Amino acid sequence: MSKLFKRKNSPYWWWTARYKGVRYRRSTKMRKERLAHKVQDHWDLNLMLEKLDFLGPSFSKSITIKKFIWEHLIFLSKRKSDATVYTAKGALNRFLDYCNSQKVKFIDQITIKLIDGYIELLSCSPKTKRNHVGVISRMLYEAVKDDLIAKNPAKFATLPKIIPTNRHRLLEASDLKIIFGQNSPWETYYSFLLYTGLRAGDVALLQRENIDLDKGCIVSLVRKSRRTHEFPLADKLRAHIPPDMSSKQPLFPRLYTTNERKLNGRLAIPRKHLQQLLAAEGRPKATLHSFRHTFNTMLRDLGMSIEDRQILLSHATSSVTKIYTHPNLEVAKEFINRLNQPL
Repeated sequence: MSKLFKRKNSPYWWWTARYKGVRYRRSTKMRKERLAHKVQDHWDLNLMLEKLDFLGPSFSKSITIKKFIWEHLIFLSKRKSDATVYTAKGALNRFLDYCNSQKVKFIDQITIKLIDGYIELLSCSPKTKRNHVGVISRMLYEAVKDDLIAKNPAKFATLPKIIPTNRHRLLEASDLKIIFGQNSPWETYYSFLLYTGLRAGDVALLQRENIDLDKGCIVSLVRKSRRTHEFPLADKLRAHIPPDMSSKQPLFPRLYTTNERKLNGRLAIPRKHLQQLLAAEGRPKATLHSFRHTFNTMLRDLGMSIEDRQILLSHATSSVTKIYTHPNLEVAKEFINRLNQPL
């Protein structure tokens, strides 16, 4: 049973009750006894229903943002890759710093206005801002499932407009002449990108055991699809494979690493070198992914069907532009060997 009482040096009526063996006291903020009894009845009902917010933050269903971020990262570490957890940790810690600067401590204090303010604070591209909000939204979705918040405020945040850019532009004949006419230390790497259509990271992870010279193909894991694929090996690439390599030796040791984060950092080296070559000749910026787009376009111009190109590029659907081994490896190899760009 709860009681009301008067306290020295206080004009208000105070409420007191025991909960799980502990005595609690709270001011009703009421000077009149009849109004204090109404507050008492309300708090007694909440106590019976175990709605304990009025007892203070330590009894609220909500937890601190810092604690929930920690729990969410543990949850991710059991289900996602190390790279995903690392990315989420960086984004969420940055969001936590912003919440602390705004004196927002608890998970149920996060509002749409707070997230909008965080978006404005970020000094990065619109796409990166959307990625940050996506990480926050997935965390808050878990808070909704745990019944810590009623709705996910990140779903209603105002996201910046993404203006499409031609980052991975096609490489023209003049671009290829520049790239393959400078005796570049990355020329072999660029050749594999152009004549296989593989993504930059997948080429960086190639080892000698992935090359079957007798069959004339590359057998490699494509990280995006998480499947092993077979690709034709262009005749022009054979000369770039030293005959005395051991089976586990990487084709590109300066790039090779199984750590996703380190791999992304190392890929920046040939990418920046490519951009420097083009910039020196006044050509627009391109990326390592431009080789993949160029590979697809050149095969299209030679008459290869979209279905065959889908398989070679290990895409899932024609809307992206099929996966698994090419049904006719020799036909595919014939098309690739007809690519007449200079090495």
